[in-house]
Amino acid sequence: MKYKYFALDIDGTIFSSEEIIYPAYAHAMQSFTEEHRLDIQTPSKERIMPEIGKPVKTIFENLFPDLNDTLRNALSDKVLQTLVAMIDDGAGDYYPEIEETVKTLTDKGGVILVASNGRQPYIDAILRAAKIFEYVRNPTYIDGTTIFTKSDILRHYVAMGFPAREILMVGDRKSDWDAARAIGCDFAWCEYGHAEKDEIADYEVKLAAFSDLKAQI
Repeated sequence: MKYKYFALDIDGTIFSSEEIIYPAYAHAMQSFTEEHRLDIQTPSKERIMPEIGKPVKTIFENLFPDLNDTLRNALSDKVLQTLVAMIDDGAGDYYPEIEETVKTLTDKGGVILVASNGRQPYIDAILRAAKIFEYVRNPTYIDGTTIFTKSDILRHYVAMGFPAREILMVGDRKSDWDAARAIGCDFAWCEYGHAEKDEIADYEVKLAAFSDLKAQI
């Protein structure tokens, strides 16, 4: 067995929010600006997408530097609610063979973990829609109290007794690479995801498709 534990990033790994992210922001901001009587513009899709994969707090600090923390948190909650509702309604794109690949890994003794900067309602909605929620073990989320980053999530799994050498961090962005390097586990780069040119320095595994993970167990 090459790896036993597969720590999956979400957006850019099993799911793409690219087609729904701008409509979600635009819808949430319309309601938010009317409620708070603010005159702020929705960032363009081209401005939003490079932020995907970062911690939510960082995303909103980068996109809305002039808002105070209270307003940023309120806007973040509205965007989250909008995204979850859209996903529950069937929006968003799922990469091919997600359910089949996850089932193959678990049938062969693999353990599916999640390691995402997204908040729990968003992650869980995607996992349910992709029909892999039932396969995920020990789900761990950023809570803003003890777990702040993907690196913290992986450290939590190691603290639970999962050896780093048996974990494969699967993702598309530098935050995924950072997390893998933080605990010394291997990194599988999803080249089909949202990474910008030269964003990923190196990797142990390159995935042209999510289904390529079947060869890593």
